[in-house]
Amino acid sequence: MMLYRGAARRLPGFLRRYVFDFEARIEDAVRNFAAALPAGARVLDAGAGECRHAPFFARQRYCGVDLAIGDTHWDYGRLDAVADLARLPFRPGTFDAFLSVVTLEHVTGPARAVAELGACLKPGGTALVVVPQDWEVHQAPHDYFRVTRHGLALLVAQAGLEVVRIEAAGGIFRLLSRRLFNALQFFPGPLFAVAALLLVPPALVLPWFDRLDRERNFTLGYLCTARKPF
Repeated sequence: MMLYRGAARRLPGFLRRYVFDFEARIEDAVRNFAAALPAGARVLDAGAGECRHAPFFARQRYCGVDLAIGDTHWDYGRLDAVADLARLPFRPGTFDAFLSVVTLEHVTGPARAVAELGACLKPGGTALVVVPQDWEVHQAPHDYFRVTRHGLALLVAQAGLEVVRIEAAGGIFRLLSRRLFNALQFFPGPLFAVAALLLVPPALVLPWFDRLDRERNFTLGYLCTARKPF
């Protein structure tokens, strides 16, 4: 795993975005979400982890919240609050916006968590929710759920929010490409180079066919924007 991650870090920027397409989509979505918010808006990052999204919200009043149990190697020292997303320590209507990025799969009650986030949002407030779909187990044992497009729409609606857009993070060919890159982690030492020669070329070519998958029912995950009605 360390060899795989090390190789990923050494990729040029444009190639890293191509290979790690889901992560690039998330980064772009968070950047655009922040840019659309007015200066001084109160923003809740629900499941903030190491608060890596904080720099995008330099113009706003950013608040990072996490239960701080997901990854023992992370530094949770920048969090503004350590809390369960199903029992947030904020009054209703506190925030102008919230984001939840690859977090709902780690909470034991995702519906309750989204409902809490919705309650903390002011009328007219906006939300960005990102969930994995076809994704490996991570941050074990705190990895409980996967959410479909329809499940995500249901969670958002049950929280009293209106879906603006739900976008799949690529289709089956992008998914297959990512799985080939994932497979490199299982080849240690000299075998890594051999595996790379066999797996990397098709992994790089496959995303070019992604336009053939119009339904995108096979996907790495979903990005959803929503708003709270007045």
